[in-house]
Amino acid sequence: MLIAVDKVRAAADDRKREYRVEELAEAAGITTRTLRFYRERKLLPPPRKEGRIAWYGEEHLARLRMIGELLERGHTLGGIAELIGAGESGRDVAELIGLEAAIVAPWSDETPVRMDWDELKAAFGDQLTEENTAESIAQGYITVEEDGITHVSRRLMDATTELVAEGVPLAAVLDASRRTREHVDAIAEIFIEVVGEHLLSALSGETPLAPGEAARLTERILRVRPIARTVADAQFTLAMDRRVRAEYAELLRQRREYGPEA
Repeated sequence: MLIAVDKVRAAADDRKREYRVEELAEAAGITTRTLRFYRERKLLPPPRKEGRIAWYGEEHLARLRMIGELLERGHTLGGIAELIGAGESGRDVAELIGLEAAIVAPWSDETPVRMDWDELKAAFGDQLTEENTAESIAQGYITVEEDGITHVSRRLMDATTELVAEGVPLAAVLDASRRTREHVDAIAEIFIEVVGEHLLSALSGETPLAPGEAARLTERILRVRPIARTVADAQFTLAMDRRVRAEYAELLRQRREYGPEA
């Protein structure tokens, strides 16, 4: 029982620990000059003053560690200041960071694939032309190195080689890829408009988000992401059903119309 009480007291002491400037800088892994610079830029809340001595707490250390993490992610100090200014507490800032991560996180989980020129020649033969290579580069799917290429998506590369193996010309595959990309870009634009208007409109206003709102938006974005993929997949498969039935019905009509004469 006494051990448990001691642990609670120790934890409370840790939470209440205060640092002088030099101690805080050392704990955060920065120089005192950098710490004072952050203080001048209002990236840190004011310290507690005791005479001429400034005392900093755990919330200051947490803020410094958060700033370091944001700098590593590529944020500028100006952007970090805006994030901090948008929140009323360190927790609000952390929630804004989580919201940003949810918004910009990659949707695709594609794995790049490398192929040397011998493998490409075996897969595409004399269809491995300068024109087809240039079209692949223009679509942004491959980068060319001296000893071969890197494709951004193993799945798309596998699909391309399989279609060519089934007799579809590589030029036709690339043309279909280009036209498909135009349509899926339009689908993505529609989804972005819906999410922006109905879920993220609060971010475009001048009024800072209310405490906790960033966390709620993050949860909604994370729930909506898989829904978008489900809708896109369902719409595509239903469209394929409609098109296949229509094309087959047209083929049967032509056979009835011209079959006896042939």
